Amino acid sequence: MIKEPLISIITVVYNGEEYLQQTIDSVKNQTYKNIEYIIIDGGSKDNTLHIIQENKSCISKWVSEPDKGLYDAMNKGISMANGKLIGMINSDDWYEHDAVEIVVNQYLKDVTKRIFHADRRDVYPDGTKQIRAFNSSPIKFKYFLMTYNHPSMFISKEEYLEHKYNIDLKVYSDYQFILEAFLQNKDKFVYINKAIVNFRLGGLSGQISLIENLKEGFRARRNSGMNFFQSTIAIGCKMVLEVYKLIFKR
Repeated sequence: MIKEPLISIITVVYNGEEYLQQTIDSVKNQTYKNIEYIIIDGGSKDNTLHIIQENKSCISKWVSEPDKGLYDAMNKGISMANGKLIGMINSDDWYEHDAVEIVVNQYLKDVTKRIFHADRRDVYPDGTKQIRAFNSSPIKFKYFLMTYNHPSMFISKEEYLEHKYNIDLKVYSDYQFILEAFLQNKDKFVYINKAIVNFRLGGLSGQISLIENLKEGFRARRNSGMNFFQSTIAIGCKMVLEVYKLIFKR
C-alpha cells in the first residue's frame, strides 16, 4: 500500500484576485506534502495571472483559457489530475492546514472507498463563521437540498472516470454528481466529522431565480436516476422550504 499517495487539488478561478492568494497559501501550507496542485483559470482580466505566476513554485500545472463555465473548468482540471484522490477548492475558499492529512488518514484505512467528505465552516460577508455539518438524512438529500459539503470532498480518480460534472447545469451539477454516486452505491462514501474547509457564502446558487432553481433541480434528479414522480415531489418539497424561509426569514 502507498503510504503517502499523491493527492490532486484543483482550483478553478476567474477574476479571483481578491482571495486567490489565501486559497493558494492554504494548499501550500498543508501538513501533508505529496500534493499535485492544479489551477484552471478561465481567462482572467484582473491580477489573477500575476498571482499565479508569483506562486509557480507550488503549482504543478496551470492553464488560462476561456471555458464554458465552472463545471467545464472543473472537468478540465480532473482530466489533468494524476492523484489517487482529487479535491476541489475554489478561489474564494480555503482549507484548514491539516485538511489533506485528515482525508489521507481516512483513505488509508480503506482504499476501496471513493468519496471522502466532511463538515465545512461557512464564512459570512461580515466575517462571522458557522459550522455547516453534514446531514445524513437520505430523504433530505434526495428531496430537499444538498446535504453534503462539496467543497470538503476528496473524490477518487476512479469515480471521476465513471462520470463527470454536467456542464449544462449552472448550479446543480455537483448535486447531480453526488446524487448519482449515492444512488449507485451509498457505501462508497466516508464521512469525516470535522470542518476541514472554509466556504465564503454568496456563490452562483444565489444568482439564479427560483424557477431556474426548480428546473435545474428537477433535471439533476432525473439525470441522476430518480424517476419522474420522485423528481416532481422534490419540486414540491423545495417550494415548501422556500416558503418556510420566507416566513421565518431564514
